[in-house]
Amino acid sequence: MDEEDIPKKLAGRFRGFLPVIVDVETAGFNARKDALLEIAAVMVDFDSDGQLQLTETIACNVLPFKGANLDEKSLEFTGIDPWHPFRFAKPEEEALGTVFSPIRKAVKASGCTRAILVGHNASFDLGFINAAAERNKIKRNPFHPFSSFDTATLAGLAYGQTVLARAAITAGLDWDQEQAHSAKYDAERTAELFCGIVNRWDASNR
Repeated sequence: MDEEDIPKKLAGRFRGFLPVIVDVETAGFNARKDALLEIAAVMVDFDSDGQLQLTETIACNVLPFKGANLDEKSLEFTGIDPWHPFRFAKPEEEALGTVFSPIRKAVKASGCTRAILVGHNASFDLGFINAAAERNKIKRNPFHPFSSFDTATLAGLAYGQTVLARAAITAGLDWDQEQAHSAKYDAERTAELFCGIVNRWDASNR
């Protein structure tokens, strides 16, 4: 594939949407009341052989917003101490800006019109992203407000597995349980899973 065609392929492959793989770690399940604690976004692009691949990861630890609920069971599950000084966490508005800025640039560079969130049980991640953007009055949220690609559904179709760890292992990916449940690790494994499914589909339809 000619390198000049790569951006066009990305825009054309997903109807003008730029897929960005996202994972969030939170202090509960309520996007409006519970704290957003970690956010990671993985960018993808086609290589010169037409294979979708990971290109860049942006990740931030996030300070709980004022008045946020911190569910103890959720914190025990993720192992996150929201107030640990070595997290170097950023306020929500700053963290979202750190993640959104390169996504907006990638949307423009790829010839796409908007980013679309790819996630494992994507409605959860999109709900927290949208709630945080609204809470901080961020008008230029790069993600489509309600559409998403869900790798739980895609992996169920491709591999017969809907749990991220099981789907990744079935797809032949490495899985480290000790690193799981960090936004960066889960986002990158989800991105690998998504790329693998897209590449597998494209190869079978050539």
